[in-house]
Amino acid sequence: EEPRRAYDRVHLSEYFNGKTAEDLSMSTASWYEEQEIDLYLNNPVTGVDRMSKTVSTLSGEKYNYDFLVFATGSAAFVPNIKGIEKEGVFVYRTIEDLDLISAYSKNAKKASVIGGGLLGLEAAKALIDLGIEETSIIEFAPRLMPRQIDLAGSEMLKSMLVDLGLQIHLNKNTSSIEGETSISGLKFSDDSELAIDMLVISAGIKPRDELARQCGINVGPRGGIVVDTEMQTNDPCVFAIGECALFEEMIYGLIAPGYEMAEVVASNLCAQSKSFKSFDMSTKLKLIGIDVASFGDPFINEPDCRTIVFENKHKGIYKRINISNDGQYLLGGILIGDATAYNMLLQTSVNRIALSENPEELILGSRSGEQAGAGIE
Repeated sequence: EEPRRAYDRVHLSEYFNGKTAEDLSMSTASWYEEQEIDLYLNNPVTGVDRMSKTVSTLSGEKYNYDFLVFATGSAAFVPNIKGIEKEGVFVYRTIEDLDLISAYSKNAKKASVIGGGLLGLEAAKALIDLGIEETSIIEFAPRLMPRQIDLAGSEMLKSMLVDLGLQIHLNKNTSSIEGETSISGLKFSDDSELAIDMLVISAGIKPRDELARQCGINVGPRGGIVVDTEMQTNDPCVFAIGECALFEEMIYGLIAPGYEMAEVVASNLCAQSKSFKSFDMSTKLKLIGIDVASFGDPFINEPDCRTIVFENKHKGIYKRINISNDGQYLLGGILIGDATAYNMLLQTSVNRIALSENPEELILGSRSGEQAGAGIE
């Protein structure tokens, strides 16, 4: 569908730091030839006929298949807000979106991003890099990154982002986009208003499942192509992977589970049995220069665990680890501002490595001055 080879959407904001579309590309043009893969660009599939096992494209071609894999990904979720069609309103998803944002930003002074999740913060960074004088984030939830970090971690992150010049508006439900033909501001359900001349929407994703739906493949009530542990749909010859796939009522929006799903499909098509299991959603990122990480179960609370927290507001550091009630195992945690111990903590949690009698040393450091490591080098 797109005119380009697959590229890295996770680091889209680097496009405004001088990286080109080619720099963001995940492979070279020659790689497809070397792998004997035919690549067709700018020619979206318009239909799938499961009876004849053919795929039709916009240009009129038809392709036969023995097995079909949907890897259609996701699209930006655009909330149903009055005035959403106005000039100056953009989504943050593709390189073409970024080109439109860049061109419009030359005459914009105040911009907002709807969405305080991972992509929303990346979009805010992009607006800062474009030189927008005032950039703000609008989030419906009471905290930033509600799927990854807790309230205290969000407060630390918010404080650091404000220090970088961002305005943060939480608990905000946008009711309308104001202006004649172009955006001039936002109106919220609490009757407050915010004057802006540019808006970027990064409020989540929706699975691209429309082709599967059209050809009778089962999809979830809220979207997503339903798959089993082998990524197989209700048609034994059709599979789905990545952000379009719904596994055990969950859409996995990270790159690592997508790679694992691809490995599962490839293995099974090559007669090597492999199954997909619920995937660990641990993640480590650097958002606008700030380390943010979560692993295991970051949200489990007492009395189901024991929680150890370290907070240094002066340095912008927040660390939380959740320990089993018997003190034996690390269940999960959150790191803001300093994620140097992330890999050690993740392995300790995933591999259920027994903890020392002083588990606080995992985030505070050893009292003897040595690096605590739960037996991991």
